[in-house]
Amino acid sequence: MLPRNCESLARFLIGKILVSSIGGKRTAGRIVEVEAYLTGDPASHAFRGMTRRNAAMFTERGHAYVYRIYGTSWCLNVSSGAAGTGEAVLIRALEPLDGVATMRSRRPGASDRNLLRGPGRLCEGLGVTGAEDGIDLCEARAAVRLFDDGARPRIGVSRRIGLTRAGERELRFYERGSAWLSGPAGLSP
Repeated sequence: MLPRNCESLARFLIGKILVSSIGGKRTAGRIVEVEAYLTGDPASHAFRGMTRRNAAMFTERGHAYVYRIYGTSWCLNVSSGAAGTGEAVLIRALEPLDGVATMRSRRPGASDRNLLRGPGRLCEGLGVTGAEDGIDLCEARAAVRLFDDGARPRIGVSRRIGLTRAGERELRFYERGSAWLSGPAGLSP
């Protein structure tokens, strides 16, 4: 059962495993970094209400909200509120666990450290596109799904990365000591 509160869900997701079965290929990584986007948050896509683009953000918690950033990269979020709320947790980085050869073929020339480090890179490495927008990430047969293997890493908190609005809010959660984090090293002590 997923936590009902967006910040609680963000903390909960650190250490969970994200598995994709896309294009006949299985890949998996451990979530090491996320950011929370709450109701009333001016940095949130839901700040001005529901649109066709952000509708999945308003679904019951545990669904994928996938959007394109800068017209080039997909980003994967987990909806986090009750239906109609408009909150989500952005998955920022994963530690590669399974299907690394597939990740390398999807991201030619990327170092192993950069296969899933950053929201656009992780979607590319896992094969996630807009086709997965709205799917239930807790459904056993979903193309992308969450698993809990019992890992409970130490969690750090910092400001979010790359925002001009509400960037100072401490809503970025990460696995302390992970080599797979995105952003400046000084942001993740």
